[in-house]
Formats: sequence, C-alpha cells, structure tokens
Amino acid sequence: MYYTLVDSVRAEIDIKKSRFVAVVARADSSGAARTVVADARKANSAAGHHCSAFLVGDVPGTRIARSSDDGEPSGTAGNPMLEVLTGHNLTNVVAVVTRFFGGTKLGTGGLTRAYSGAVAEALADARLNRRVQRDLIGVELDHADVGRIESELRGRGITVVSVDYRARAVLTLAVPDAEVVFGVLANLTSGTAEPALLGSEYIDEAV
Repeated sequence: MYYTLVDSVRAEIDIKKSRFVAVVARADSSGAARTVVADARKANSAAGHHCSAFLVGDVPGTRIARSSDDGEPSGTAGNPMLEVLTGHNLTNVVAVVTRFFGGTKLGTGGLTRAYSGAVAEALADARLNRRVQRDLIGVELDHADVGRIESELRGRGITVVSVDYRARAVLTLAVPDAEVVFGVLANLTSGTAEPALLGSEYIDEAV
C-alpha cells in the first residue's frame, strides 16, 4: 500500500555552513512534479543546486520514478532522495532540495547524508493519506431524496466522491465492495435505485 501527502512540507538543515532546504509536495503527474521543481528553482535562483526526485502512479511495477543530481556528483543527491520517498512507501510525490553552498566541500558521503537527511526531516512532519483502490458507483436519485440518502451513506462510512445536480441528482461513490453498497442503496430507496458500476480508481483515504 502506498501513501501520499495531505499537504506540502518543508525542512532546512545546515551542514558545515551549507544550507539544504527541502520541499516535499503532492504531484499527481510527471508534469506537476516538474512544475514544483521549476518553482523551487525560480524561488531560490541564487542557489547552486536544486536536486529532485519524484514518484508518480499507484500500480506497482508501472510507477514513474525520476531523480536529478542537478550538477552534484553522480549518485549523491537525487537517488538518495528517491530512496527516502520509496522507504516511506510514498507515491504521487516530489521532493526538491535546494543547496546554498557554504564554502566547505562535504564529500560524496556527506552530500548523500545531507540530501537524504533533508527529505527525511521534512517528512517527519508530514500528514499522510493512504492510496486505496475502490469501486466507483453511480446512482441517480430524485432531488427530494438525495440529501437524506447522502447523509445515510456518509453515516455508514461510504465515500461520496461527488453530487451532480442535473434533471436528477447523480451520486458517485467510491467503495471497497460494490455489491454490498448495491444492497445498501436498495434498502435506502425501497428498491427503486438503479446503481451502476463505473469502474475503479485509486483515491485518498485518511490514515
């Protein structure tokens, strides 16, 4: 099971007068991850390095994993950062560590510890959601009934993804077991509802 961030986190560590500023943020696509990196580079244009790592995707074996040392010695920054993200079972996440050089070289081991340590420090304060695969159900309801039924469903712990008010109200639900919820809807509507299985997708669920 993978986890992702509720919101962005930041940390700063100082090693031998070099300052390492880490930002770890949600990124649901490679493009979104690269935007976070570009924003960090723009916000700290005076810094010498903006090393990064990101993981995108929910299905094991198909996730996109990328890292960049951004001019640091090969293997001392991006990959150690990626290993921290992987070690926390994170996905849909990007980490950027900006380095302000303090005049003292840290060596390859020192750089590896600094970049990975900055990401780990930021994640120490992170709030997480778990990523879970759920069946998606759509069901049309009369406007007069939708408020009551939505409340009943939420009261039973069923995730209501959206309510779309058209000629009839359309509820979209995300559930572990569609057949169970079909039965719940039948009871709540005296058998008049005609729910449909729309497929499945990964969603955030509170830890």
